[in-house]
Amino acid sequence: MVETLLAIGIVASIFVGFNIGGSSTGIAWGPPVGAGIVKKTTAAALMTFFVFLGGWTVGRNVMDTLSEGIITIDLTLTAGVAVLFFIGLGILIANIFGVPVPTSMTTVGAIAGLGLATDTLNYATIAEIVSWWVVTPIIGFWIGGIIGRYIYPEVNRRVQIEKSDGPLLTLDRDGTLPKPTFGPNTTWAELGTTVVVLVIGCYMAFSAGASNVPNAAAPLVGGVGGLPDDTAIIIATLAIGLGGFTIARRTMESVGGELSDIPLLAALFVMLTASTITTLLSWIGIPISLVMATVMTIVGIGWGRATRPITFREAVTRDTGEPEIVPGAITAEEMEGKPAAPIGEEEPEEVLKAGDLFNPRAIMKYISMWIIGPSVSTILAYGFFILIPGVA
Repeated sequence: MVETLLAIGIVASIFVGFNIGGSSTGIAWGPPVGAGIVKKTTAAALMTFFVFLGGWTVGRNVMDTLSEGIITIDLTLTAGVAVLFFIGLGILIANIFGVPVPTSMTTVGAIAGLGLATDTLNYATIAEIVSWWVVTPIIGFWIGGIIGRYIYPEVNRRVQIEKSDGPLLTLDRDGTLPKPTFGPNTTWAELGTTVVVLVIGCYMAFSAGASNVPNAAAPLVGGVGGLPDDTAIIIATLAIGLGGFTIARRTMESVGGELSDIPLLAALFVMLTASTITTLLSWIGIPISLVMATVMTIVGIGWGRATRPITFREAVTRDTGEPEIVPGAITAEEMEGKPAAPIGEEEPEEVLKAGDLFNPRAIMKYISMWIIGPSVSTILAYGFFILIPGVA
């Protein structure tokens, strides 16, 4: 019986990890793939390795919270399989309706529902987690705002990310041993920016592993017959990697199409900020959605760049008056490599013609799912464990 239950749990874990890989790989590697800097297969391979690294190290802290911290008893294998069912159900419904679901928050909701049904909920831990869910979007927004207002314009003036024709590096076989050399059109600047893009992509993959591997792995490690932590992490990583090599290929092409039309340089700032926020929270054991920090940093960086023509007080109070505020200022490609107007002065004509940075409806859809996702999983899990108490 235990072996059958464990087999079902492993299948559920693979399903959850597979879908996580499909979405997280697109978030981490969509911008570099879209810019032609890295191939999809290479991106999936890097994603798999660094997801494993993040899950194996920082992710263990989140696993402890999910399996032991949210409820005052250990999460049993039977209950863990049921939790995986609710996570998988949430992902399936989200995929059917095309609605983004925060996996980490849905996982916490399902375990919290178990705790409420069995009167074992650790209210102090839940309060801490939820408080970080409230604070994280604010942190992401304001860091993005500072970057967009003060840092991004200067970096955008000095740095241009370009991809020349032909391979970045080739092998020189004239000597005794082949040695790498520049491609026919490669410059030192292009090599440097490519390395930075790859490093930031790997960092985001590490962050995704730290926050998402526990969602697929933690429910399998509890109780009699459960898997060792290391085995559960490996299974979750392989499932995420499989998603990265398959369904993520489409995600990497379309990522940002609905949410934002953001330049690659700005996307790198977003990736770096969101990854750092998510990694730090995972380090202290807080289950958090990488998408949450990413979305609000995009909004913040766009707001910060758009409000440069006015003072900080006017931006906060919305007492804009004149000059005109351009929500999509950061998308003005004509301004790449050129100095932006000083703070307090009107933007050039090229910026005034810029399109919108993000789709407000998509933003609202993401934010609504941060509330709906964990709430629904909590209610469903509570009802399930009340009706079938023996499962817990």
